[in-house]
Amino acid sequence: MASANDPVARTAAILRALETAADPTGFVPFDRFMELALYDPAAGYYGTPRSPLGTSGDFYTAAHVAPLFARAVTEKIRTVRRTFPDAQTFRIVELGPGDGTLADGIARALGPEADRYEYAIVERSDARARDTAARLATANDRLAVRRLVSVGAEGPFPGIVIANEYLDAQPARRLRWNGTEWSELGVEATEGVLRPAERPVTRPVPGAALPTPESPGVVLEISPAAEATVREIADHLTGGTALLIDYGLDESELVIGHPGGTLAAVRDHRAVADPLDAPGTADLSVFVNFTRLRAAARASGLREVSFRSQAEALGDWGFPALLEAAVESAGSAEAEVRLRLAAKNLLFGFDRFRVLELAPPSPAAT
Repeated sequence: MASANDPVARTAAILRALETAADPTGFVPFDRFMELALYDPAAGYYGTPRSPLGTSGDFYTAAHVAPLFARAVTEKIRTVRRTFPDAQTFRIVELGPGDGTLADGIARALGPEADRYEYAIVERSDARARDTAARLATANDRLAVRRLVSVGAEGPFPGIVIANEYLDAQPARRLRWNGTEWSELGVEATEGVLRPAERPVTRPVPGAALPTPESPGVVLEISPAAEATVREIADHLTGGTALLIDYGLDESELVIGHPGGTLAAVRDHRAVADPLDAPGTADLSVFVNFTRLRAAARASGLREVSFRSQAEALGDWGFPALLEAAVESAGSAEAEVRLRLAAKNLLFGFDRFRVLELAPPSPAAT
């Protein structure tokens, strides 16, 4: 087994796993490579003892920028909660909570009313689940906390599902247009060496037909795993809403604006030139293909409540009032400046972030 603290050993373990996963020609599709590099139980990136999130990690999310983000999300949670009877159990389900920063902020913002909620974390990494559970244990002792293996692990429920920068890290297929047809991109791992590879598409592509780009060489990423998450939400969320917060674009924008694809690898807050370099030691992500995600939601029977920028959603969730309240209690001019700079970052520094809000069909529609 690879040493969790030894990046060289982790990469070697990932390479061995890839050789095992390869087809008879040595080919591993990119989504399988991404699955192993990020989530392999023994050597995957998210299983490292050191948290990959925050200033001391490799990247940060909106929740790390300022507690105002979690407070705004909490206001949205309260709004949804008010539509249910007080006595009814209301579950907050967070997908991929990472180091627990957002969960911690929500738990603190709920305050004494936390006993009206149940917080469920869906986290594949034992290390990250421990991080989140530890933070929640000290954030609010009124909040019941549980770990689930999936959204629907315990059947249907009313509540709110939150996926903040979760879908971009779900395994994605990478397809290349050669001028007449699409091919599948992946890797070859032989004798400890990892190389990019390409094969004809042999697996069906779910959903709508793939586009026909004008020029050859266009790379498009799609994530059946992300779409499956939407279907699971549709199958189990009986009332409430789901908030999918992530960076991404419509498929036509991806084809035109990012013809080389959107795959990115990050280590120590810097872009890694070669995403295949030292798998298991860097974060991998792709832009969310919101065209296919929204189509999967519609096909699953979910109702699209809204699809808008993160800044618009935060504004609707009471962000301006929360900011002014925070400024009033800042305590110093320096603290006020830091707050306003953080707020500016949340509103304008995440310009490609979208919030897709989904809900079960309204009673009148069923």
